[in-house]
Amino acid sequence: MASTAAMRSDVDCLLELNCDYIRSVQASDVSRFQEILADDFQCSLPNGSFLDREGFLKHTAAPVKIANLQAHSVRVRLMGDFAIIHGRTSYALADGRRGHGRYTDVWARRNGRWLAVAAHVTRC
Repeated sequence: MASTAAMRSDVDCLLELNCDYIRSVQASDVSRFQEILADDFQCSLPNGSFLDREGFLKHTAAPVKIANLQAHSVRVRLMGDFAIIHGRTSYALADGRRGHGRYTDVWARRNGRWLAVAAHVTRC
């Protein structure tokens, strides 16, 4: 039972971190990303570019061109000290049209903390 409770706690923590991640994208919150990204974080963006942590933080500092970013159908796959989060997004484009996409974030527990180590984002 204790392991089930610990797993649930990890899933709850990861769901909260997922919300923080989405919120931080929408708000260009570089400070929060500095707290939750691993030093070796890497991300592939919808345009095909590949960013390391420093590049991602610079990219995040720029004002976003979308509004009302929301995550849907979030699934956490917990594998010990490693987790994968899959989700779907919806948002509004600058011209008011609706957009959507998918993302996969990879998290690792390091020194007792969950940190994002990789992300892949698509937009349709």
